[in-house]
Parts: sequence; C-alpha cells; structure tokens
Amino acid sequence: LRGASSRSPPCPFSFLQRSQQLKRSARLAPAPHRLNSSLPMNIGVLFVPQQEAWVVERMGKFHRILEPGLNFLIPLLDRIRYVQSLKEIVINVPEQSAVTLDNVTLQIDGVLYLRVMDPYKASYGVEDPEYAVTQLAQTTMRSELGKLSLDRVFRERESLNANIVDAINQASDCWGIRCLRYEIKDIHVPPRVKESMQMQVEAERRKRATVLESEGMRQSAINVAEGQKQAQILASEAEKAEQINKAAGREANAMLVKARAKAEAIQLLAAALAQQHGSAAASLSVAEQYVSAFSKLAKDSNTLLLPANTGDVTNMVAQ
Repeated sequence: LRGASSRSPPCPFSFLQRSQQLKRSARLAPAPHRLNSSLPMNIGVLFVPQQEAWVVERMGKFHRILEPGLNFLIPLLDRIRYVQSLKEIVINVPEQSAVTLDNVTLQIDGVLYLRVMDPYKASYGVEDPEYAVTQLAQTTMRSELGKLSLDRVFRERESLNANIVDAINQASDCWGIRCLRYEIKDIHVPPRVKESMQMQVEAERRKRATVLESEGMRQSAINVAEGQKQAQILASEAEKAEQINKAAGREANAMLVKARAKAEAIQLLAAALAQQHGSAAASLSVAEQYVSAFSKLAKDSNTLLLPANTGDVTNMVAQ
C-alpha cells in the first residue's frame, strides 16, 4: 500500500497525447502497395498524371478511381489508398531449377512483361501482385519443362513462352493484371550434360561431313558415267550420220552414172537403128534374146508356157 500510495496517479493528458500520436502515425504510415509510386496527400484539388490510376477510399471504403487530369476530393474523408501505374511493367523472374522429362536439371530464368488492366482488382484482388505473378511464372515454368525433353527445350522456346503466358493470364484475370510476354533469358545446363551435348554435336557434324563427302563422290561418279554415256551416244550418232551421208552420196552417184550410161546407150541404139540395115540387126538381137529366154525356161522347170505362134519366129520378131 505504501508503494502504491507513493506512485503518482496517471495524467489524463498523457493518454490523450498517446492516442493522438498513434492516430497520427497510423494516418501518416504508407499503405502496403505494389506496382505504384508513393502515395500523394489529399489536399482537395489533385492532378493525376497520365497512365496512372489513383484508388480513393472514403472513410476506409472504396470510393472511386481518379482518372488522369483534374480531380476534387474531400479532405480528411477521402484518402488515396493505392496508386497504380498503367504502363507496361518489366519483372525479372529469378533463376530456378527445373527437371526435364529425361531427368536433366536445368537452371533457367526469364523476364515477365505485365500491365495493370483493372486498378480495382489489382489493388484489392491480391496482396502482392508482383510476387504472385512471379511465383506463378516459376511454377508454370517448372511444370512446362517437366513435359519436354532436353533437346526439345531448346527447339520449342517460343511455344514454351506462349504456354507460360496463357497459364499466367488464366490465373491473373481476377487480379486485374495481364501478362503480355514472357521471355526466357538463360538456360544453364550441368557441366557433364554440356560436355555430352558438345560430343553429340561434334559426332553429328562428323557424320554430316562423311555423308556429304560420300554424296559428293557418288554424284561425281554419276556425272562421269553420264558424261561417258553421252559421249558414246554422240559418237555413235555422228558415225551413223556419217555412214548415212556416205551411203546416200554413193547411191546418188551410182544412180547418176547408171542413168547417164543408160541415156548414152539409148542414144547409141537410136543412132544405130537410124543407120542402114539397123532394123535387121535389131531383129537379130531380139531373136537371140527370145531363144535364150526359152532355153532358160526349159532348164528351170518342166512346165513351159509357149505363145500360140511359137513356130512363126519371123512374125514374132517383126512384131
């Protein structure tokens, strides 16, 4: 009792000052926010910059969103709770480990491009939008890499980025955030796997060089054979054409010589017939040919076809 009586009674003004200080500190403490700049003070007349959205609360409840330009608020009652930037935001996704379909562990990081589409949902839909989207991108990346083998990871980076963007947009629709792009920056492979990949690349290049060399030799042999074939064909065609030309020339010359000889013989015969006793000589020649023809018929066959006036040789020769 003595100790209690010795203590001085608490002053009511100290409690009042304490409560006022707590209220003042709570009013001046910045509200937790992401994707926004520092919170401006409500002085009644506010100028909102372009590509920004200011979320206003009236007595702790959402009131409205200030558009860029001139805006009026009631001091003490209205409070700017969030300032959301409507520009495109770039977020670095930290490096993470992921296991591929063929059990290869990769270290992969990326860059995420976001934009706030609905300031209300971005302010009240999630506590930390950047952290939520980053975690979602990492988990989606691990799940997508688990579906691909190591070789397909390097070939299908575009499809992998597109799948991650689709998964993020499906989950972040209720947050008022839209993922525009996701790009993989670096993919780090374990040293042993990298060495094996290098050996595989070298073996593939040696195989390709061997195949190309064999294809070149094959094509060269084909070209040489085709050239020899074409040369033989052209040589035979040339020889054939030469023989045809020679034969045609000999035959033409022979025909000309024969025709000239026949013409000269006819001329000589006509000249001989025009001379004295020429008709008698012609009758004698015809009679000799007649007898010679019958003699040949008698030698070749037993059947003879004789004219009706066989005995009258003189009359037949005259005819």
